[in-house]
Amino acid sequence: METVLQFVLGVAIIAVGVALSIGLHEVGHLVPAKLFGIKVTQYMVGFGPTIFSRRRGETEYGFKAVPLGGYVAMVGMFPPRKGGAATAQSTGFFQSMIQDARQQSAESVGDDLDRAFYRKPVWQRIIVMLGGPFMNFVLAIVFFAITVCVFGTVQSSTTIGSVNTCVLPATSERQTCEDGDTPAPGAAAGIKPGDRLLSVAGTPIDSWAQSTSIIQRSAGDTVPVVVERDGQQVTLSVTPLLTERYVTNDDGTIAKGSDGQPLTQEVGFVGIGPASQLVQQPITAVFPLMGQTIGNTVNLVLNLPQRLVDVANAAFGSGERDPNGPISVVGVGRVAGEIATIDEIPLASKAATFFGMLGSLNIALGVINLVPLTPLDGGHVAAAIWEAIKRGFAKLRRKPDPGPVDAAKLMPLTFAVVIVFVGMSALLIYADIVKPINILG
Repeated sequence: METVLQFVLGVAIIAVGVALSIGLHEVGHLVPAKLFGIKVTQYMVGFGPTIFSRRRGETEYGFKAVPLGGYVAMVGMFPPRKGGAATAQSTGFFQSMIQDARQQSAESVGDDLDRAFYRKPVWQRIIVMLGGPFMNFVLAIVFFAITVCVFGTVQSSTTIGSVNTCVLPATSERQTCEDGDTPAPGAAAGIKPGDRLLSVAGTPIDSWAQSTSIIQRSAGDTVPVVVERDGQQVTLSVTPLLTERYVTNDDGTIAKGSDGQPLTQEVGFVGIGPASQLVQQPITAVFPLMGQTIGNTVNLVLNLPQRLVDVANAAFGSGERDPNGPISVVGVGRVAGEIATIDEIPLASKAATFFGMLGSLNIALGVINLVPLTPLDGGHVAAAIWEAIKRGFAKLRRKPDPGPVDAAKLMPLTFAVVIVFVGMSALLIYADIVKPINILG
């Protein structure tokens, strides 16, 4: 029962964070829109039937049943058709869609023509549309700052977390010791989990990497190792054994050669592993983390078609889900729930993980909304920029002002993007149910 409650709590934390992120994204549109005098008729979090709303002035604020998005309804999103033929008969599905969009926009304006979105200067419309992604990036900074500055990042400490019983080559298919395996030097010397390294070969130890470097170059040599155990200093003699280990990159990943195979090297080996600890970071650590997360998200978006194919193959076949691949909000909630149930993870580490997930989620919301396709915010920004370019060229050529861009013509594109997003969301949700990314193995 306790595990179930922990799972529900983890899901609830992410759900609240997602709702907050969506709500503040829409606030990013709402505030500049009102500052610039654009009439806003609705501010809603979610889609579908309204479950709660309250009108304040000319704007209705509320929540809808499906909390997978939100919107701010501004009047006059589309200009009337040039020449005033807004009521011309339509032919075809897409032409009818364009005409309906123009008509609904005109009806929303009413007598407030000067407060219509399309009537505002280009720079104001760009600020309004960028306000949403801007809020997501601000939230990401806040969540990442809480993660790394309040809780800290996971780093290897100088405390022994594990001691191997035997020595196995890095390429060994076995992970357990058997009779006849060479005893690990650390265990043979009496090193125990919980010991804190003070010095190795006479060198004071400040980091785990420092001790590893000394051990790796001391194969065959007996070196003194001083540890702190139960408040007492204990001196042990350890002889690192020359054995095959994987070569690692600076980020801890296994290095690979030109043939794509993992690289190995023969180095001194003792058979001890570090215990992890949360180390608080300065505020300057937030921005590299932001940059790395934005880069990873952009890369994911650029390779989204292939990633979705991989998800489909996993969901409908025997393949495994890529833990670094796309995931739905349902999947994020499930991962959060699983993390909440792992007793071995300290509460502070769980909290840091949750805030980090919310930071990454806001980066994803911000980046995706900047894609220059309607109905995304980036699509409206692109239309406004194109309008500015057209007007600029007309002015240089001393031609009449071409007027606002007829953004209603983008409705077929909007329809296609919506269909793609609905299909993508359905696939990811299905995959997260039938073939979830399971961190518990």
